[in-house]
Amino acid sequence: MSYELNALVATAELLDVVAAEVPAARVARLAQGLALIPVTDRLHAVLDVPGDRTEPGFSRFPASLGRRLEAWSQAGPIAYVEADFFGGAGTQRAAVWLHGRLDLGPLHIADQQPRATAGTPISQVLRRLGATVDAGRFDEFDAVGLGRHRHSADWIAG
Repeated sequence: MSYELNALVATAELLDVVAAEVPAARVARLAQGLALIPVTDRLHAVLDVPGDRTEPGFSRFPASLGRRLEAWSQAGPIAYVEADFFGGAGTQRAAVWLHGRLDLGPLHIADQQPRATAGTPISQVLRRLGATVDAGRFDEFDAVGLGRHRHSADWIAG
């Protein structure tokens, strides 16, 4: 079974502002006051400005998104996350922007690499965004509900 995610993650309030600025963006609510905007093919095309720089360390980071993340992060921390798994094997990449600059990452874990004691890259950035692990939850990824859908585009439909 596969799992794929390319998304912006921040507080619901901040992502509502982002969606108002970028009409192709759709906000999906997560637990603990967080939300995500899936970077679907359509949104990627809107954000991908030819000739702009891309962020090193990511596989599907639209050109010019770094510049926008710098601007949006003036209002609060905002993360970009990527995950791609099939049958338990895969990769995660994640980073947080705050106060107009890259604040954490890019963090990366590939197949066969041991998990850092601080947790997976996505759990680390979720923690930086304020997520906590409550009773009965495995990690921050689980606690905010990122397992609810298996593909980025599914967040828009449901």
